Amino acid sequence: MNIGLTGGIATGKSTVSQMLVGRGAALIDADVIAREIMEPGHPVLAEVVKRFGREILLPDGRLDRKKLGAIVFSDSRKRKTLEAITHPAIRAEMKERMAAIEAAEPRRLVVADIPLLFESGLEGLYEEIMVVYVPRPIQLERLVLRDRLTLEQAEARLQAQMDIEVKRERADVLIDNSRGMEETKRQVDAFWRNKGLA
Repeated sequence: MNIGLTGGIATGKSTVSQMLVGRGAALIDADVIAREIMEPGHPVLAEVVKRFGREILLPDGRLDRKKLGAIVFSDSRKRKTLEAITHPAIRAEMKERMAAIEAAEPRRLVVADIPLLFESGLEGLYEEIMVVYVPRPIQLERLVLRDRLTLEQAEARLQAQMDIEVKRERADVLIDNSRGMEETKRQVDAFWRNKGLA
């Protein structure tokens, strides 16, 4: 049994994924894999450096995420170039990990946390799509505070993703994370019971 978990930046996907893990789900996190493939020595990082230049690296050879972020979030063509390199590698690794868990523990819920699930056209890979939702003004406010961004920088990051209201419409399961932790927990518990996992 599997679900794709998505939402927008700063909607609280990590909070919800940890609630699911706490109840016994297995988590495959696209962001974690995205970081792993950008470690020194990984062929994906080598390809990114070839495209964007050595100035995106720190002196110790690790990726300077802020520098790369500044490049790709200000130019949609460059962002698409980066995604064309990283997304296939992330997808392949996620599929491999999901298959391994499903083979070993067929009754366990596998949660694939993918921020750009709809944008990448991956919804067909999962039995259901859970969207973690907050209204855009709250999303913007949380993003500014969390990442210490200017309003302009936060807006640019939101513009790079599908609108949260569109994601909300496309959800099989909606978790509204705008009304406090207890309410979010109640919705996750209800989902868990409805799936017969309790």
